[in-house]
Amino acid sequence: MEQFDKIIDFIQGIYPNEGVVPLHAPRFFGKEKEYLNECIDSTFVSSIGPFVDRMERDLAKYTGAKHCVAVVNGTAALHMALLVSGVKEGDGVITQAFSFIATSNAISYCKAFPFFVDIDQNTLGMSATALAEFLEGTEQRDGGCYHIESGRRIAACVPMHSFGMPVDLDEIKALCDQHRITLIEDAAESIGSFYKGKHTGTVGSIGVFSFNGNKTITCGGGGAIVTNDEYLAKKAKYLTTQAKVHHPYEFFHDKIGYNYRCPNINAALFCAQLEVLDQILLDKRNTSDLYRKFIESEYNDIRFFKEDEDRKSNYWLNAILFSSWDEREYFIAKSIERGVMVRPSWKPMNHLPMFQNAWKDELSCSEKVYQTLVNLPSSARV
Repeated sequence: MEQFDKIIDFIQGIYPNEGVVPLHAPRFFGKEKEYLNECIDSTFVSSIGPFVDRMERDLAKYTGAKHCVAVVNGTAALHMALLVSGVKEGDGVITQAFSFIATSNAISYCKAFPFFVDIDQNTLGMSATALAEFLEGTEQRDGGCYHIESGRRIAACVPMHSFGMPVDLDEIKALCDQHRITLIEDAAESIGSFYKGKHTGTVGSIGVFSFNGNKTITCGGGGAIVTNDEYLAKKAKYLTTQAKVHHPYEFFHDKIGYNYRCPNINAALFCAQLEVLDQILLDKRNTSDLYRKFIESEYNDIRFFKEDEDRKSNYWLNAILFSSWDEREYFIAKSIERGVMVRPSWKPMNHLPMFQNAWKDELSCSEKVYQTLVNLPSSARV
């Protein structure tokens, strides 16, 4: 397995100025300090301020969505997207076992239940084939879709664009539409990714993004909901502002609300980061090309995870797949020993104690990917 040490040498060569090479570090080279100072000078540093409004306008314009609601993080965005889409206690929500835990946590916040279907080997996101097979076990009644075995209403479907790679949205949306299931895109990792020319998050009824410190662009914390549905957008903004009924001075709240609005100081950072997003994306694409060419020229038994003609990935995290668990483990241990912060993929959700009894299909691709995938350092080099 010592032949894999060449990959570590290569990584250190493309990040020559790092001591310990991080997995994904933020890059600040735009107007971040200027906008933060402007925000501080204004004293509007909490959930009301001009940068929050600008964040919503700018992100809607960038993605092509009609509406955007800025929130405190991606998990809050997921929770709110599920709530405004009508997911209720006891409902079922179809999603991936191969995903960051926020997806399943948000479903649980609604007191709903995840149904785990397998991923596609070419996208590492929800398999349209697996979804279709799951839906064979459902029936239409009372104006909705019901899982025959459990009796639960299937209220929503939440595919995730893993590592920024878009799923097969056309096929998944068609299945959801056919079965009267709301499609919610977990686009947390995919700002700057496109499927057949459409930005991720804009094909389903509603989409969500994360701008955590490790994402392609960041505002420290921060997330967003995008939608073309004005009703959903207004409902999301209302509920994320503690369900406060508008009044010039009275405090009146007519529903249980949530303190989920994005602070102005975080939005200021976001606005500066969005201005340089295209430059960051170009740099990350160049890095991905370097990785791909190296892996494909040096190794026949390692697969580099790459886009196809239907997809334009932001390559948030570059990924390679080894032939076995032992190879994966050797490479991770050796990389960390040498100061290169690679990481394995997430443990599938059905492996976790909270979700081990959840409904699942065979998850054969999910398990194989978990056993063999490693994410490589993917910070922008600008």
